[in-house]
Amino acid sequence: MSKFLSINPKKEEQKITSFIRKVFKQTGFKKLIIGLSGGIDSTTSLYLIRKSLPPENIIVAHLYYFKPQISNIQHICSTLKIPAQNQYIISIKMPVYELKKLLSIYSSSDPDVTSGESRSSRSRQTRQPRSTWQARTITINNIRLGNIMARVRMIILFDLAKKHSALVCGTENKSEHYLGYFTRFGDAASDIEPIQHLYKSQISQLARYFNVPEEIIKARPTAGLWPGQTDERQFGFSYQEADPILYLYFDKKLTIREIEKLGHKNAKKVINFASKNSFKHKTPYNIFS
Repeated sequence: MSKFLSINPKKEEQKITSFIRKVFKQTGFKKLIIGLSGGIDSTTSLYLIRKSLPPENIIVAHLYYFKPQISNIQHICSTLKIPAQNQYIISIKMPVYELKKLLSIYSSSDPDVTSGESRSSRSRQTRQPRSTWQARTITINNIRLGNIMARVRMIILFDLAKKHSALVCGTENKSEHYLGYFTRFGDAASDIEPIQHLYKSQISQLARYFNVPEEIIKARPTAGLWPGQTDERQFGFSYQEADPILYLYFDKKLTIREIEKLGHKNAKKVINFASKNSFKHKTPYNIFS
């Protein structure tokens, strides 16, 4: 881990839990709902929430598209004593499928679809082996479908929040924020963001401090948008590689050349990725801007 990104987990826990309690005091809300994927960000966020609120005031929703992570979710909720009646395990496959069909979106996660084909040409294709279609490059339809999944999840979370009079907790970290790796009005939609000021590598430090299961900490980060999808495969670089570069560029205001001289050979690639998505931080554009 980069020396720049070391944190004091105990102090960080105190800082974040104090922030969460302050928000609830200011807003008057008593309950919070979080989408729990079983990944390190949402799991660590839930541990922090549990240290801030009583378990009966925490609602957990596991909104899956592919295979549900039921055992992981139940283990985490059991460890944190989240009541069974506060746990939702919901498949988003049907609403996503209906939107996919309505909008004629076919992605490389469809075993019998080649990128860019029409329905008529698709019907004449021979079904390809799983290994072939999983390995296809990311297409615009993959991205469209992934955005739909993220937005469907937030529709469900905000509806459940209304049902329970709860705030919606986001789980974005600082690495994702700077890289623009989020869906507007999807996973970026929330009422409170407790870990947005921490880089991915810092989340790992907190997770180990909380004794989050090692399999969660070591799992390859993924948004679960298509089979074999991982964050780092989309980036073309790892979080471990990106975090110090993002820190030096955005927090310390070093130039790409200066960062490269410190030994970070992929600085230009990482910053170009962030720059390409920087418009997300400026929308919506309005006449007052």
